[in-house]
Amino acid sequence: MSSPFAPRNEAAVLDLIRAYPLAWVVSGGAGFDATPLPLLPELDADGKLVSFLGHFAVSNPQVEAFRADPQALLLFKGPDGYISPRLVSNPTWGPTWNYAVARFHVRIEFVAEDNDLALDALAASLEGGHPDPWTTARMGPRYTQLRQYIIAFHAHIDHSRTTFKLGQDEQPHTFEEIVGGLEDDALRQWMRAQRD
Repeated sequence: MSSPFAPRNEAAVLDLIRAYPLAWVVSGGAGFDATPLPLLPELDADGKLVSFLGHFAVSNPQVEAFRADPQALLLFKGPDGYISPRLVSNPTWGPTWNYAVARFHVRIEFVAEDNDLALDALAASLEGGHPDPWTTARMGPRYTQLRQYIIAFHAHIDHSRTTFKLGQDEQPHTFEEIVGGLEDDALRQWMRAQRD
């Protein structure tokens, strides 16, 4: 039986990742560690999400941890917020927390020859839409100096679990009261997108 909190489709998962690209990259092995990193989705020829592109600072201890054990957990968090009973007219309704999150179990593959690709793609993604987007070329010789301190990686997806707990289980009148009273525009928009 599918959950009412499953995303409507894979496009919704991609929307979450692209709108909120900063993910926690969690390693296990000898001891847990985590680093927040912006990650870019990589799609196959059919448009299916298969991996992520990112880069670590070479000095990050997780680099050695992932060389020893490439298994990782990626945690993406989108909009979230407390939903107060004060927003609804039903006196028996209890408070809740709405959120959109995605978890990916991945294998980290370091690919130093993709350093330029990782940096250029990240800049293009984050600068996209600006009339004069910044590029790595603007750094001049300093770029070559600094790029030696990072290492690119592809995080290949083994399996995933996404939860969009955004009021899909609420009665229509209650749902409208909640979104009508919410002050968080992003959360309201995501709730509507999953309901409509």
